Amino acid sequence: MYSLKGVKALYSLDHLVLGAGLLTLGDAIFQVITFLILLILLRKFAWDKLLGMMKQREDHIAGEIQSAERSNEEARKLAEEQKALLKEARLEAQALVEGAKKIAEDQKADIVRAAQEESARLKESARKEIVQEKEQAVVALREQVASLSVLIASKVIEKELNTQDQQKLIDDYVKQVGEGR
Repeated sequence: MYSLKGVKALYSLDHLVLGAGLLTLGDAIFQVITFLILLILLRKFAWDKLLGMMKQREDHIAGEIQSAERSNEEARKLAEEQKALLKEARLEAQALVEGAKKIAEDQKADIVRAAQEESARLKESARKEIVQEKEQAVVALREQVASLSVLIASKVIEKELNTQDQQKLIDDYVKQVGEGR
């Protein structure tokens, strides 16, 4: 599969690759010196700038943290104020409801008292009216009894009656009085 030429090329490549891993003392010293020069150049030209940028970034992050903490504290205070205001509003609402209930109870008591007074006044007025009408009825009845008594007496005097006639006369008189009402 592989040709002889191709195998030799592979072998020589392996040797080159394997040989690259071996360092000589001169190569190692050269690499150390190059690394130290690179460090010195970095220190001289870039280290301060790099540290400055890192310090600036650190200050920025610290400022953001402090700002977030202040915002968090302000939010907490605001939440506490809101809770206090809500509690105060609930207390005020409860006081308003209690006041309204008291006013309603007072109005109810006033209405009941006024109704009772009106009822008592109407009862007293009706009682007086009944007494007055009763007295008028008694007076009218006395007048009728007196006039009938006079009438009966005059009829009795006109003729002397037996007990049957007297009973009939009384019954007639009672009928007349009943019709007169």
